Amino acid sequence: MKVKKIWGNFPVSDLDRTTQFYKALGFKHNGASEQLTSFFFGEENFILHFFLADVLGPAMKGPIADVAAGNEIIFTLSFETREEVDACEKEILDAGGTIVSRPELVQGKYYGFVFADPDGHKYNVFQM
Repeated sequence: MKVKKIWGNFPVSDLDRTTQFYKALGFKHNGASEQLTSFFFGEENFILHFFLADVLGPAMKGPIADVAAGNEIIFTLSFETREEVDACEKEILDAGGTIVSRPELVQGKYYGFVFADPDGHKYNVFQM
């Protein structure tokens, strides 16, 4: 299999809120339409599209996970220093995200925490 590119698609309830949240965190906007807003993540520009749930649902050919009741997937955002991780926690709170777990040492070698965006999609933030 020769894959050209990979990206992620998440369901959201409010495109404007999602756009403002990820812009506030400094992610590069990749465009928007009436159905989605899109952002580049990381140095290699991994793309996450955030579709309105009623648009994405039928395309998934099955139910959308209830992130309030469980987990779907967790992406990890990597940073160079602990100070960057700590600063990220404040930025996420200021932008309207939820801190799921406070920064801590994990497995004796990773320093980080978990947060959720306004729609409940979770991310690890780690200094690795």
